[in-house]
Amino acid sequence: MKNNNIISQRASRVWLNAQSCNLEDFKREIAREAKLADYPLAAAIEKNVPIYDGVEIRKMAANDDERKAVMAEWAEVLMTGPGIVVFKNAAADMEALDMMSANFNAIIKDQHAAGTSAGDHFAKPGANDRIWNALEKVALRDPACFARYYANDMIAMVSQSWLGLGYQVTSQVNVVNPGGSAQSMHRDYHMGFQTAAQIAEFPSHAHLLSPALTLQGAVAHCDMPVETGPTLYLPFSQTYAPGYFAYSLPEFQTYFTEHHVQLPLAKGDMAFFNPALFHAAGTNRTKDVRRMANLLQVSSAYGRAMESMDRAEMSASLFPVLQELKLDLRSVRNAIAACAEGYAFPTNLDRDPPIGGLAPESQAALMQRALDENWPLEKFQSALDAQANKKLT
Repeated sequence: MKNNNIISQRASRVWLNAQSCNLEDFKREIAREAKLADYPLAAAIEKNVPIYDGVEIRKMAANDDERKAVMAEWAEVLMTGPGIVVFKNAAADMEALDMMSANFNAIIKDQHAAGTSAGDHFAKPGANDRIWNALEKVALRDPACFARYYANDMIAMVSQSWLGLGYQVTSQVNVVNPGGSAQSMHRDYHMGFQTAAQIAEFPSHAHLLSPALTLQGAVAHCDMPVETGPTLYLPFSQTYAPGYFAYSLPEFQTYFTEHHVQLPLAKGDMAFFNPALFHAAGTNRTKDVRRMANLLQVSSAYGRAMESMDRAEMSASLFPVLQELKLDLRSVRNAIAACAEGYAFPTNLDRDPPIGGLAPESQAALMQRALDENWPLEKFQSALDAQANKKLT
């Protein structure tokens, strides 16, 4: 190969590795201040984190233009701003949140009785109680609770603000028991779950694209004062291009330990953040508080979710409940979005051609049509089966 400086510089820009990381560059990158003037729809800025009042946001969301303005602000916070938004008073239906907590506790009790335990990605085994695929488990166990809980417009709005339509919700419950120690600082799915050797084989633009495919969130199911160990964050760290290599390096871990921020949450509050933000669950220093959070990992329709689930079975479970509950149209759409597959692909275009449009009908669209036309459950189940069969090779 020619000994050309342009060639070597281009290669170093496109193929990142641990040698691309420089702590001083990182410090300069994140040495910014979030100002209320930049995020005027926020109620406050605390420790560089924009805080939004759920009561006020729900009022604004009733107007389409104001709704889009709110989501636009969140999109820029997550992309180029601090990388995290916190919603106070985010759960309007606190009874549904308590019902969901009861379901989570019952599932954990069943796991203990069965002698099964769920591991954690970034903490010692046994430190936490985990429920993987909590979304499907609750949809089948208590669909009425599922419908009311995921009707929440805050979840739908922030998911759309980052991912657009057709997003896929997954839920992994994390209960950090008294004395449970902190996670190691990390970035999340996709590239945060791969080794340095693996991600070195992806060009730099893929490193920038990966965070746009996933949104991380947490719903507080109990009060979380700082001593319970709510999540630690490093605002603006998601903008550092080689960050998927940097987070595992000792000097970056040390810097995170010395400079992270931590905000208390009240029961019913929510926090959502860019998955590339440096973060870690904190240590529960209490003797009697089981810190319960519903961790929402929302995936773009254009990406791959981390968990597999039977969304057809979930949809069939939820359908009669949505017919019975007196939810407004937007709440119904939010519940469907959290449950059904909102994207028409992949499919078998021989069996499932895009007649009358550019894409076949999605599972979510089928469910909405069935509700609009008040189908009996048997007809909807038959249509779900037929739609699934069309997708087979």
